[in-house]
Amino acid sequence: MTDTALAAQLRDKIISDPEMILEDHDLMRALVAANERAMGANIVDLRGVAMDRLEKRLDRLEDAHRSVIAAAYENLAGTNQIHRAITRLLEPVEFEEFLRVLSGDVAEILRVDSVRLVLESLNSDDDPALRSLGDVLCVAEPGFIDEYMRAGRTTPPRQVILRQTLPQSDAIYGEAASWVRSEALMALDLGKGRLPGLLVMGAEDPHQFKPAQGTDLLTFFAGVFERAMQRYLS
Repeated sequence: MTDTALAAQLRDKIISDPEMILEDHDLMRALVAANERAMGANIVDLRGVAMDRLEKRLDRLEDAHRSVIAAAYENLAGTNQIHRAITRLLEPVEFEEFLRVLSGDVAEILRVDSVRLVLESLNSDDDPALRSLGDVLCVAEPGFIDEYMRAGRTTPPRQVILRQTLPQSDAIYGEAASWVRSEALMALDLGKGRLPGLLVMGAEDPHQFKPAQGTDLLTFFAGVFERAMQRYLS
């Protein structure tokens, strides 16, 4: 096939299906650039300038669209994780099994490296009954939870706090404090007449829990955990 015949065939194809070119960004850029060269350097093509601006705006909109979709998928995945963790947490009947599930299956589902349940009590954690519950349970003196969550601030702490760990975190993590670098703190209201509790999730990754992250899902998880704890304490 000669160049003339090929050109005629290509021309007929473009006329019959112009979207083939309009949807090809690289081809449209080449045509616009060729048109600008043909007009010369002393002529300003306002239509070309407008197209360039529209193209940049379209690129920004596409980037924003991808970001929104990615955030939606991430939020859906997080929601599914929380739902799976709650379902598993509600299965045990005995408190000892509840704590084992918390530090085992639930920690694995939520992909955290350490889980601690802090309960304020007048009893020492040397009590044999408390020691039998395992390392997941940490007993502290009254006032410890509020002080730990405030971290020296004077303002009342939020129910859920995400941050990097503090130097005094060994009171909660024990030997694990040497490698736990970020944590999620969830204050627990265990009912009228009872001292507060604190659910702590720790991660070796210092960026897994950061203050800028949303806390809606963890707030929901803490609410369910509170009710489960109240059931056992009653």
